[in-house]
Amino acid sequence: MLRKYRIELVIGFIAALLFIPFLGNVHLFDWDEINFAECAREMFINRDFGRVYINFLPFWEKPPFFFWLQVASMHAFGVNDFAARFPNAIAGIITLILVFRTGQRLFNTQFGILWALAFGGSVLPHLYFHSGIVDPWFNLLIFTGLLYFISYHQQKGKVALQPANPYRLVFMSGLFMGLALITKGPAALAIFGLTVSIHWAIKRFRLYFSVLEILMFLAALSVFSLGWASYEYLRNGPWFMTEFITYNIRLFSTPDAGHGGFPGYHFVVLLLGCFPGSLFFIHQHIKGKTDNAEQKDFRLFMLILFWVVLILFSIVKSKIVHYSSMCYFPLTFGAALSLHYWLNSGERISGWIRYSIAFVGVLLGVVVLIFPFLASHPDKLRPLFSKDPFAMANLDTVIHWDGWEWMVGVFVLAVMILFLWYSARQENRKAIYTLFGGSASMVVLILWALLGRIEAFSQGTAIDFFESLAGKDCYVLTYNYRSYAHYYYPRLQPHNKPVLKYPDKMSESLDFWRDSLLSNPVSKDVYVITKINRKEGLERYTDVKPMWEKNGWSVWKKEKSLH
Repeated sequence: MLRKYRIELVIGFIAALLFIPFLGNVHLFDWDEINFAECAREMFINRDFGRVYINFLPFWEKPPFFFWLQVASMHAFGVNDFAARFPNAIAGIITLILVFRTGQRLFNTQFGILWALAFGGSVLPHLYFHSGIVDPWFNLLIFTGLLYFISYHQQKGKVALQPANPYRLVFMSGLFMGLALITKGPAALAIFGLTVSIHWAIKRFRLYFSVLEILMFLAALSVFSLGWASYEYLRNGPWFMTEFITYNIRLFSTPDAGHGGFPGYHFVVLLLGCFPGSLFFIHQHIKGKTDNAEQKDFRLFMLILFWVVLILFSIVKSKIVHYSSMCYFPLTFGAALSLHYWLNSGERISGWIRYSIAFVGVLLGVVVLIFPFLASHPDKLRPLFSKDPFAMANLDTVIHWDGWEWMVGVFVLAVMILFLWYSARQENRKAIYTLFGGSASMVVLILWALLGRIEAFSQGTAIDFFESLAGKDCYVLTYNYRSYAHYYYPRLQPHNKPVLKYPDKMSESLDFWRDSLLSNPVSKDVYVITKINRKEGLERYTDVKPMWEKNGWSVWKKEKSLH
């Protein structure tokens, strides 16, 4: 058994080394990471696992599955940043093993390794497994559901090389899609449904499924999704589900919380963010080879999946980097096709790929090389932020540098030089493993050596202030900027939650509650934090006094007057 799965064990071990260490070394980032960690913390405190809360009020934007994983992690490791990110490290381990196993089944062991290498060695796909956001699990569940459906389709179409029970396949597909649905919502069904429908149309609407199989898929889909929705409805009525559906519709039609962007936003994100895999994905359209009907059909599914996600979220008004992250699976599959070709053709890797990789890699290496110097001499950066007083003040943050951080840039440049050297000598195997292995190592080194310093500039002072309030019975407010950090890091408890005057109008109620706290006598100290360029208007609250200003942040306090 160990011999049979030894490569998977090695991949899992390497993935664990890449994704798990140092998860808690850097604070969680606003908004999404802290938002989700706080939802899990409040679920952990409330022991209410059927509904999601933020600020101990119902939070209708996300279903509960990912928070169940975070709660389990917090139960094991405590309420901390490591625990909030740990589920995605596990998702990373599972993902690399899954793509290896899928590639090995479709092609051979070499292809499986290349797919895992392309996924783990491309920047954004790798980076997301160090995060505390929903998408790595959401994408993994959709992809697993789609894999089972593809296997089902190929069994029915008699192109599968290995026999399997179609009823089991269609049931498992529905089960995983149901889990995806209660991880992030109806986008899962949109991605799955569009991919399957377009493939069906390309195949000229050939009917191969039975009514029983459709019913089995829907039944499996309903086990988790309808189970959770029914529980919520029976316990609390229709309000939560109505708000949840309304929110998801609004995401498609309007930019959410200012997250707008140009139509080609996700094209740029995938091209640059998925370096170097994105360049090989482009090349697979020219040289990527499939040898049998099963491989060709799977490749068609992957191309459809890629374009469905890319076009769908290019249409959606809200533009956030991780919205197109489902593309990572088909993109790295296409990259693996191209890599597989180069390893077996004996040809030299195309010049445009080599020079494009060299250009981007050298540029990245130079930036990483000089960043520690510029960051330790902030006066050299001030001219770039002269029109942003908050950013200018952020540069006053005192950061400790050990003096060796520039060597990460040297490492990146060395990887590029070795890649060019090996590829020029047509030693493609060494070139590919150096490039993608070096890229994976680069991400880990940047996270370890640089990200904590970047975080200290951007939010470190505010997070330190919030942490200083942990354990205090007080109210903590933000003023003129949105954050979730003032819930999570002070470890606020249920008795600190807002009192809503208009329960059916959440936003208006919260505004009224905050104004009431600042205007009227209070039984607890009230702390208010804002940015130095957004504090105008606080002076109208006569009992709210400034405490200090530091590194772009302004903190005010209103002392309790009721007993």
